[in-house]
Amino acid sequence: MATKEKFKDFVKKNPILLNYVRDGKMTWQKFYEIYDMYGEDEAVWNDYLKGKKVQNSNSSNFDLASFIKGIDLDSIQNGVNSMQRVLGLLQDMSSKKDTPKETYKARPLYKHFED
Repeated sequence: MATKEKFKDFVKKNPILLNYVRDGKMTWQKFYEIYDMYGEDEAVWNDYLKGKKVQNSNSSNFDLASFIKGIDLDSIQNGVNSMQRVLGLLQDMSSKKDTPKETYKARPLYKHFED
């Protein structure tokens, strides 16, 4: 079995590693490098696997709450405002195309100024 497949099995056995990745404390690349260098049975995993818990359906509510706490509302508001400006600009551009332009009408040759 390839090292990558063994690593996937190791992660399936230790779902607590997923929390470190979700929280931004570690990346899958770093975990894979540790696994590749030390394997499964080394003391290096003790820091990550202590307090090992299996995730259940109740933990998904906690994850949702932590996700909502991590949302930056100011950046979302700035994004919405930017989109509104872009849509307003596009609306103005499209309405200008719909209005008929005044065309230049040439003055008849036989007419002089103020005739």
